[in-house]
Amino acid sequence: MSETKILQAVARDRAGKGAAREARRQGRVPAVIYGAGKPPRAIAVDFNEIKKLIYAGGFKTTAFDIQVDGQSEHVIPREYQLDPVKDMPIHVDFFRVGKGQTIAVEVPVHFVNEEKSVGIKRGGTLNVVRHTIELNVPADKIPDAIEIDVSKLDIGDSLHISAVALPKGVTPTITDRDFTIATIAVPAGVREQLQQEAAEKAESGGGEEEG
Repeated sequence: MSETKILQAVARDRAGKGAAREARRQGRVPAVIYGAGKPPRAIAVDFNEIKKLIYAGGFKTTAFDIQVDGQSEHVIPREYQLDPVKDMPIHVDFFRVGKGQTIAVEVPVHFVNEEKSVGIKRGGTLNVVRHTIELNVPADKIPDAIEIDVSKLDIGDSLHISAVALPKGVTPTITDRDFTIATIAVPAGVREQLQQEAAEKAESGGGEEEG
């Protein structure tokens, strides 16, 4: 679970493109805090700090206490915009969250024990269908990632959400189907080999029955 981080910010008196450009000239990134039935609050955060946080990974599953004008806002990042040319942050949206509140968050999936996978040892490859899973999670207990053990998966096997052990209080947002997260795919060369082995086995079995 990610620890809540402190983020310093300054209030922005004005919204709009002109105010946003001014904030960027001052080495800050314009941002907004919204949600919880309160009016949106225009702020600006330090460019270097927010850039570091975004590129460190896990930004959108990290809770922050934003300190501005002597007040603290408990939030999580919802969206951020990057400059299409320079790939640098130009705007961030933060969503207010309260204690005990449940929120929907995209959580990364980490696959473990690939080297022990039965199917991969036989020449199969891990085909990742979902790199993230949208989950309903307690706002104060957002998982950094969901770890999934693939050691028992064989060629042709599919891993569904029902087979994943989720943390307490965490549920998938998709409830109408048992969606697939990953499969062990069969490369063409291995598929041909398996088909040949199956044919030879069938021929051998047939010969014994005739005898």
